[in-house]
Amino acid sequence: MVRMLRSCLQSMLKLVNSLLGMLGVAMILYAVWLIRQWQEQTGSLPFSHPLPWFIYAFLCLGALLCLVTCAGHIAAETINACCLYFYMGFIVLLIMVEGGVVADTFLNPDWKQDFPEDPSGAFLRFSKFVESNFKICRWIGLSIFSVQGSSVLLAMLLKALGPHRHYDSDDEYDVSTVALLRDSRQPNHPYVVGEPIYGPKPNDSWTVRINERANR
Repeated sequence: MVRMLRSCLQSMLKLVNSLLGMLGVAMILYAVWLIRQWQEQTGSLPFSHPLPWFIYAFLCLGALLCLVTCAGHIAAETINACCLYFYMGFIVLLIMVEGGVVADTFLNPDWKQDFPEDPSGAFLRFSKFVESNFKICRWIGLSIFSVQGSSVLLAMLLKALGPHRHYDSDDEYDVSTVALLRDSRQPNHPYVVGEPIYGPKPNDSWTVRINERANR
């Protein structure tokens, strides 16, 4: 029962973790598209000028999500405590950062002034897109929060169950198998208690012949 539950949790964590990986890949692709747009605006190579912070943020965050996705798959497969702690710690830190940004956006009317100026204009276009499609972006944000919270919860449950063992519970402990192994290691031969015999043991057939001749 415990083994089946552990396998289900592993599969669910891999599935949820794959969604985070897809989000990271999407952010990297969006950052590459922004770099292409920045190249067309400047008319030069994309890295000949300093990139705006908004492009850097999307590119680095997408790469980190992909790395954490790999760590999450390794942690889900091996149920390693270090990988699970690293995975949960990064996801919780990411949730805290996202919560801070969302709280600043809703509570501060001048929240755009808290961010540095973006020379490419990508941040301004992104903010206008979010404002014009607020309902859709709100559901997308809630979905991302739900996926991240589910990944932390599943990782905690896997950590509580622990790695695979030979016997998961007392119900799976096969007494007959252990008894057979014990009998094979320690055979139960019958024995008779008698007088100790000193010296080398003679041959039984030779002893019988000597006794027959003596009795004659």
